[in-house]
Amino acid sequence: LATDSHGFAARISQRSRSVGGKTMTTERGIVVRVCKSGQYAEYAFNKFDPSAPEKAATEIAGALEAQLIMLKLAGVKTYKTPLLPDEEQTLFVEKEAQQLPETADIKALVEKLGEISDKGMTLNENAIECIVSAQSTHISKMFLTEQRDLCQSYVYSEGAIFMVVNREGNTQVAYESVSGLGGPELFDGLEGKLDKAALTCAELLDAERIEPGEYEIIASPEVTGLIAHEAFGHGVEMDMFVKNRALGKDYIGKRVGSDKCTMHEGALCAENVTSYAFDDEGTLAGDVTEIDHGILKTGICDALSALRLGVQPTGNGKRENFEHKVYTRMTNTMFDSGTDSLEDMIASIRHGYLLEGMESGMEDPKHWGIQCIIKMGREIKDGKLTGKVVAPIIMTGYVHDMLGGTSMFS
Repeated sequence: LATDSHGFAARISQRSRSVGGKTMTTERGIVVRVCKSGQYAEYAFNKFDPSAPEKAATEIAGALEAQLIMLKLAGVKTYKTPLLPDEEQTLFVEKEAQQLPETADIKALVEKLGEISDKGMTLNENAIECIVSAQSTHISKMFLTEQRDLCQSYVYSEGAIFMVVNREGNTQVAYESVSGLGGPELFDGLEGKLDKAALTCAELLDAERIEPGEYEIIASPEVTGLIAHEAFGHGVEMDMFVKNRALGKDYIGKRVGSDKCTMHEGALCAENVTSYAFDDEGTLAGDVTEIDHGILKTGICDALSALRLGVQPTGNGKRENFEHKVYTRMTNTMFDSGTDSLEDMIASIRHGYLLEGMESGMEDPKHWGIQCIIKMGREIKDGKLTGKVVAPIIMTGYVHDMLGGTSMFS
């Protein structure tokens, strides 16, 4: 696997300006994977002389042999794993973007982000800070085996506004964001998010505390995504099945949700920041049905874990960068749409909340506990919104209880 990815990150506030030439996925290097007698090893490097490939191959072979000797001397138990299949494949994918991060006018962008920050400060009399961030990365990867010649190039970008307000010691933060496949042109949409951030801040300053209890809820799209990520993200990453660290392993073919609950996962499920043509093991991107009308069908898997489990890899083998090993990791995880309307959902609730704003989440794959932190809830009584806002919301329970209780999907 060879990578050559360029990017930048900028963060502008009323107090400081920070601009860097790297993002989390900016990298340049190569990793080689070998298999000998059922033992796999890898070697990563970022210095290579194209005129002397034999010298590089000798150095790599020596380093890998040393790895295996060290494992034996340390008494480490190793797996005997078959050779990965190597079907003939040729693929070249290049996604279009209006701008590339390596040629973007950073000075003009920083000035624009500064203007957005200044404008944000005028939208709420209690504003004490407005932070605007933007990062864009041009991903370029090539994957080679004896039979495969794969290449992909695409750009993804993410931008966000964080508005901070304070009134009589009560500090609140609201954020709005833009993201997707595309270049720095996506940041043109940030200014249009200011009004929503300012309105949310005003609502949060007047929000009340929720009375702890069990309620019927409606999840807005971002909260629905948070539930999908925490409920069936890490819990069905099948490298955890190999290590017996996920309860999902025992539920394949069993009911985990209501009949209305169907969930997909894969880089081909949607076109977003984590969509790609092939993963870091050269497996083509997929679209996996994890839950089919409440029945857990499968998890997601990297190539080596798939060999050990006797299943097909799903295109979810991902590296933090070329120097790190592959793990099974999520791409796009989402529930299928339904036919219910938001109005009908609200009308069905006697006392509950419409939840909005994703903050963070946590999952215990071993026991399937889930916890989601949500920005706010809009109270519903007797099928109508009352206008009362509560914040913050800590939602906790067990995955199968939550998904088993899903009765409506819009």
